[in-house]
Amino acid sequence: MSGRTLVNQRQHVGLQKLSALAGVAPSFLGPHKKWKFIQDGANGECAILVCSCFRLLENAEVTCAVGQLVCETVRAQQKIYHSGTGCLLFLAGAWSRAALQCLQKGIPVPHIIAAMSEGMDICLDTCKKTRVPMEDVCLTCAENGVATSEQSHLMLPKQPAAGLSREMPRLGWTVGGNKNHSSRAPWKPKLTHSRHFCEAKSDVSALSASRSQNSKTVDISRVARAVCHGCVHAMDLVIEASRLQSQSSAGDACCSTFDVSKVVTCLLPGLTEEHACVLPGCVVLLSDERVPVAQHLQQRPLTVALVNGDLCHKYRHLGFNKPTGVGRMTDKLEPGTLGKEDEWTESVLRVLLKVNVNLVLVSGTVSEKLLQRCFSHHILVVGKIKASVLKAFANATGAVPITYATQLTMHSVGTGAQVVLWRDVSSDQRRPSVAVSISTESSSGLVTAVLASCVHGKLQGLEDQFWSCCYRLHHALKDRELLPGAGVTEMLCIHHLQKQAEVRVKRPAVMTGDSVQPPEGDGGGNPYRDVVLCLMADGLTDYVSNILMNGGGFSRLGAWTAVGQQVRDLKGEFSIDAKFSGLLLASDAVESGVPSDGQSGEAAELKVYDNLSVKVEAWRKALDLVFLVLQTDAEVITGVDPKTAGAQENLFLL
Repeated sequence: MSGRTLVNQRQHVGLQKLSALAGVAPSFLGPHKKWKFIQDGANGECAILVCSCFRLLENAEVTCAVGQLVCETVRAQQKIYHSGTGCLLFLAGAWSRAALQCLQKGIPVPHIIAAMSEGMDICLDTCKKTRVPMEDVCLTCAENGVATSEQSHLMLPKQPAAGLSREMPRLGWTVGGNKNHSSRAPWKPKLTHSRHFCEAKSDVSALSASRSQNSKTVDISRVARAVCHGCVHAMDLVIEASRLQSQSSAGDACCSTFDVSKVVTCLLPGLTEEHACVLPGCVVLLSDERVPVAQHLQQRPLTVALVNGDLCHKYRHLGFNKPTGVGRMTDKLEPGTLGKEDEWTESVLRVLLKVNVNLVLVSGTVSEKLLQRCFSHHILVVGKIKASVLKAFANATGAVPITYATQLTMHSVGTGAQVVLWRDVSSDQRRPSVAVSISTESSSGLVTAVLASCVHGKLQGLEDQFWSCCYRLHHALKDRELLPGAGVTEMLCIHHLQKQAEVRVKRPAVMTGDSVQPPEGDGGGNPYRDVVLCLMADGLTDYVSNILMNGGGFSRLGAWTAVGQQVRDLKGEFSIDAKFSGLLLASDAVESGVPSDGQSGEAAELKVYDNLSVKVEAWRKALDLVFLVLQTDAEVITGVDPKTAGAQENLFLL
C-alpha cells in the first residue's frame, strides 16, 4: 500500500533518485577536486582513487533504472569529450530539483518542459554572444601574460575572421517546430535525438578553411594554459606532447597542431609523480621474461607486422564470431595428437619466421602460448596497442595491418621500427620491470606521456586528468572559440534567465498556497514561464556557488549571496566588470596562476576559459536526462490512455 500511496501523492521517484545520484557531483567541481576512495567490498582494501563523476559511477553498484540511465549519459560524455561529467551530473540534479518544485506548485509537465526548453535556448544564445575567438585569447595572453577582460569580445560580438563561422552548432532543439516563444498556441516540445544521448554533430565544414589559414596564428601553450582548469602539471605534459609532435613534423613549436590520436599513456607504479615526462614514440612496459628479447633487438632496424584484433586461436572478426559454450565431440583431443591451438601456434610461428618478422604489434590480446614460442625465437610481441598507434606505425613503416596472422606476407611487412630500453623499474616486484620505447626511423608523430605515482590506486586518476587536458586542448583547437570560464558564462546565463522571466506576455500567475494558478482568461502561451525560468536559473546559481565553495573562500550561504549580488549588479546593462574578479579571486588564484594579493582582478578572472562544445553538450545532456525521467515519472503516475482524446498531445516525444 505504501508504494500505491506514493504514486497517488504524485511523488516523482525518478526525479528524486536523479537528484540523489547527482549528490556526488559537487566535490568534483572546480580546480580543487576532492579525491574519493573506492573500497573493495570483499576485503575492505582501497581499490582505486577517483577524481571524476565518471570513475565514481563506473565503480559504483548502480542497479536502479534511473541510475543506469545516468551512468549511460555520463559515459557518453566521457567517451567523446573526456571532461564535463561533473557539470553534466550536477546540473541534471539541480534541474531535476527545479522540476520537482514545479510539480509541487501544480505546474503541468508540458509547461515545465516547454519553459525549460526555452531556458536552454536562452543559455545557448548567451553562449553565442559571449564566445571568444581563439586568436583573441592568445592576443590577450601575449599582451598581459594572462587574459584580460576584453569586454568588446564578450558583450558585442566581434566580427569573425575571414572564413570563420560564428554560428552555434545545431543542437536539435525545437519547440513545436516554431521558435516564436510569444505564440499563443500551446507549446509541444520535442527532441530530435535518440535516448542514447549521442553528441550533437557540429557543422565544421565552414571552419576548415579558417583552420588552415590561421594555423600559424595560435600559440598552443597559451591556449592550453587558458583551459588547464587547475591541472597545471597535466597540462604541462600536454604542451610538451604538442611540442614534440611539432618538432617531428619539422614545424614550428608554436604552431597550432596537436593530434590527440597520436598520444598514448604509460603508467609507472612505484615511482614518484615527479618522474612524469613525455617521450617520442610508443612506450610500453615489458615483463621480466620479455626483457631479454628487447635487449637482443635493441637499436636494430626491425621488420614489423601489425595485427588489428586479437592474436589468438579463437579470434574471429565480428562477422564470424561463434557462439560461446558450444563444442563438438570431434574437437576433443585424441591421445598422441596436438590440439588445434597448438597447431595454430606453430603455423603462426612458421609464418612469422618465413617473412623474418621480429616485432609484432597487436591491438587486442595475444595468446600466451604464442608469446612463449615467439620469445624463444627473439620475436617481440606487444598487445593492447591503440588502433591509432597501429595506423601511425603503418604510415611510418609501410606495414599493412592484417586481421589474421595467416594473411601475413612480405607485402604486408613494414621496416624501419626500433626498440630502445628506456628505464628499469624492477624495484616494484608486483609490476613489469622494464619500460621500452618503440619508435620508427621516419617521423610518425607518436608521443607517450609517462605517468608515475607511488600510490597505485591514484594512477588511473592521474591518467584521467591528463586525457581531460588533452581533449580540452583538442576541442579548443577544433572549435576555434572559447567561453569565459570560472563561472562567468553561467552568471551571464543566470542574468538573462531572470531578465526573460520578468517579461510577461499575459498577466502574472496567482499564488494560492503552495501552488501556482494561471491568470484568468489566459487562453494560450505559458503562464508558468517566469517561475520555471527562475528555478532553472537557481540551478546555475547553485553550480557557481559550489565552485566558489570548493575554492575555500566561501560558505554555502556566502557563495549564494555573492553570486546573487553580482547578478543583480548586471541588471540594466549587459557587461562584465571588475566586480566578478573579486568574487573569483576570493575563491582562489590557483586556476589562473596569479597570486590573489594585490593583483588585477580582471587578469585573474578571464584567464580561465571553458570549451564551447563541451559545455554546451553537457548542458544539453543534463536537461535531456531530466526530461526523460520527468516524462517517465509522469506516465507512471498518471498513466496514458491512448483512447483518451488529446492524450498523445501531452507526450514528450523522444
